[in-house]
Amino acid sequence: MLALGGMKGAMAQSNYGTFNKKVRLGFNLDPMISTMNPQQSGVNRTSSKMGLGFGLMADFKLGQSNNYSLASGFNVVLGGSKLKYDAGYGLSDYKQIPTEYNFKLTHIQVPIALKLKTNEIDNGMAFWGQFGTYVAFPVSAKASATNMTQTVDKINILSDVNRINIGMLIGAGVDYNLGESLTGTVGLLYQNGFIDVTRNAKWNDGRVNINSFALRLGVYF
Repeated sequence: MLALGGMKGAMAQSNYGTFNKKVRLGFNLDPMISTMNPQQSGVNRTSSKMGLGFGLMADFKLGQSNNYSLASGFNVVLGGSKLKYDAGYGLSDYKQIPTEYNFKLTHIQVPIALKLKTNEIDNGMAFWGQFGTYVAFPVSAKASATNMTQTVDKINILSDVNRINIGMLIGAGVDYNLGESLTGTVGLLYQNGFIDVTRNAKWNDGRVNINSFALRLGVYF
């Protein structure tokens, strides 16, 4: 019985070690600047917004080398912008006169990127770069509407935004070995959304995509 228990414990440790060699898991916190970009004449951005992303990072190693991996994860992303709509554009309740909307959007995001990393140099640092895509789904969308006659806060616009966003992501940074099983990471990320954020049937605003520049701060275990 003791021998059987020891064998099971050894197998469990072996399986964990194999998983740990193939997958790096960590947590990230990404302060960012979020920017909504309208393409329609009569709709203009008046301000970008400070945003935040946070969640789980997962690097799946490709082959035996530590230099190539598939970077993914699960993130909550808070962003938005302020947009000014001329009369005739925007939501039907406010389109009679020019109105400014302050968008506050929350997405659940899954990135998928090819990540390339150098070998560690003498001081424990390694440089990385990544390129890929992401899929995002809105879970909360609110806006305030301000014009010459009124200000209305916390309008629920979840049904007025598109239910999926897909875009390009690119980034680069540095990893730093903090110990036997702890690695810090710092980088810069850029995301460019391809899909219209707002539903044109509701806003009559053409295409509005959302971009972001983020500072990646994270720790791998």
